[in-house]
Amino acid sequence: SPTFLKLQYPSLYLHHRLIFPTEELTACELETTMELLKQPHHCFLVFLFGLVLLFPAALSWKDAVTHVHQFVIQEASVKRLCKTQHVMTVNGMYPGPTLEIKNGDTLSVKVINKGKYNITIHWHGVRQMRTGWADGPEFVTQCPIRPGGSYTYRFTVRGQEGTLWWHAHSTWLRATVYGALLIQPREGTNFPFAKPNRQSTLLLGEWWNANPVDVVREATRTGAAPNISDAYTINGQPGDLYNCSKQDTVVVPISSGETNLLRVVNSAMNQPLFFTIANHKFTVVGADASYVKPFTTSVLMLGPGQTTDVLISGDQTPGRYYMAARAYQSAQNAPFDNTTTTAILEYSKSSSAAKPIMPRLPAFNDTPTVTAFSTSFRSREKALVPAQVDENLFFTVGLGLNRTQQCQGPNGTRFTASMNNVSFSLPSNFSLLQAHKQGIRGVFTTDFPAAPPRVFDYTGNVSRSLFQPATGTKLYRLKYGSRVQVVLQGTSIVTPENHPIHLHGYDFYIIAEGFGNFNPKTDSSKFNLVDPPLRNTAAVPVGGWAVIRFVADNPGVWLMHCHLDVHITWGLAMAFLVEDGVGKLEAIEPPPEDLPICS
Repeated sequence: SPTFLKLQYPSLYLHHRLIFPTEELTACELETTMELLKQPHHCFLVFLFGLVLLFPAALSWKDAVTHVHQFVIQEASVKRLCKTQHVMTVNGMYPGPTLEIKNGDTLSVKVINKGKYNITIHWHGVRQMRTGWADGPEFVTQCPIRPGGSYTYRFTVRGQEGTLWWHAHSTWLRATVYGALLIQPREGTNFPFAKPNRQSTLLLGEWWNANPVDVVREATRTGAAPNISDAYTINGQPGDLYNCSKQDTVVVPISSGETNLLRVVNSAMNQPLFFTIANHKFTVVGADASYVKPFTTSVLMLGPGQTTDVLISGDQTPGRYYMAARAYQSAQNAPFDNTTTTAILEYSKSSSAAKPIMPRLPAFNDTPTVTAFSTSFRSREKALVPAQVDENLFFTVGLGLNRTQQCQGPNGTRFTASMNNVSFSLPSNFSLLQAHKQGIRGVFTTDFPAAPPRVFDYTGNVSRSLFQPATGTKLYRLKYGSRVQVVLQGTSIVTPENHPIHLHGYDFYIIAEGFGNFNPKTDSSKFNLVDPPLRNTAAVPVGGWAVIRFVADNPGVWLMHCHLDVHITWGLAMAFLVEDGVGKLEAIEPPPEDLPICS
């Protein structure tokens, strides 16, 4: 079947697409096909290429566009909460510019670093098929762009539609260096729902009355948790409920009778967030640049890194309604920013002097609402989820305490975090991808454990002897095309918490989630292998687990980490090394000539 071919034999799948084109070939697919036809073992299929000429629509890839942008990293003065801060920005903008493309288009973004810090840019959720050098995490796929340097990220976005985003992937610079990446339907196609009257993007963020880099550096020095943020923001603005902020509150227009598309991104540093609009309901239609079966809800919950596309109807009495976001706080006894950010949904013909109506938000620790929301997601069509797996992995994710130093964490310890008891340490002389492709020894090992070194009651009362993880730069090797299942098991070490786990270079299916310790004998019956949601960031439930599956069809080195930046700072990460397959088309492209060097 086409589904089987696409998962197991991508090359044969392309031949099938050539003979039986159900939709237009993309430029990339045509290029790939031409390369296949040059290979001897594909020669017998050359005559089939001629058949494609009988299908003019199959060759209508000419509308794909290359979008060229320039990002200048520079310091700018930004006044929030009555105080002016000097923060890093892109082109002097906070948040940074929104990029808008169509499915199948190519992006070429030259980043010029005129700031005072090393920096990289990550294109969160972009598959980066064979273009891993453009993925962006510092010391994983590239060395940083140093002050005075530049690097051009070039990649094609294909097979993805909806909302993604981009952000800095160096220290805590993404607190102010981030923006939206909007992917419209491919030329000649439409949304799988009625075309909305308007589209609006809402970036949820965090703001400190301090330099975020100084905040994390101080925490690293002391071993304590970093200071919490002073405000949440919507499109960079805190909103009416904060000091010195009312005049700049974001206003989103709507007219009676309209149906509008809202693209919501949690670009906050360390906080899952609830989001709602007074007196309005959402119809969820997409997440992480994949369409989902529509469902209705009055509240969203997004972990940092996640995106959700929703439709709202202008079906209320014309007026002004608050759009509000505040914390979902699952970690008990941990300090957090308990403030609320707002924007205003404003109907045309309503008075701008009218006081907006305030929505009711869930309680900070309302895990049942989070569960009801997260388990409502289903893929819009039958999913291409692997029915069988070649790699069955079990990763614990959680915090820890290091007792080797006298620090300012609990009882004189230093906070740390780990996956499978390995606290991830980034190299500093080479990137992992560079070391892999150039055969440089001593930068990493490939012995990341497939399961935790000790089996224990992961979500119960854990022995203090398990609180301190080992430190290492350990990767897990995957063969090209292997079918992978990962159980992401939260732990109660220090405290249980909802962890948004993001995998670079891949989308994956979340086939199940639950609470307590994952039990393969009983929980496997809960697997959804029909229409599980396709995501790039999975919110592992507090004191629970999630199971994901994907096919390792993208060679390179790909980081998997918690998207709470405080946790990745402490080491809650690992990386997959996906081997090249057979031939050029199953191998990562050569590195660009302007790839930054580390020395």
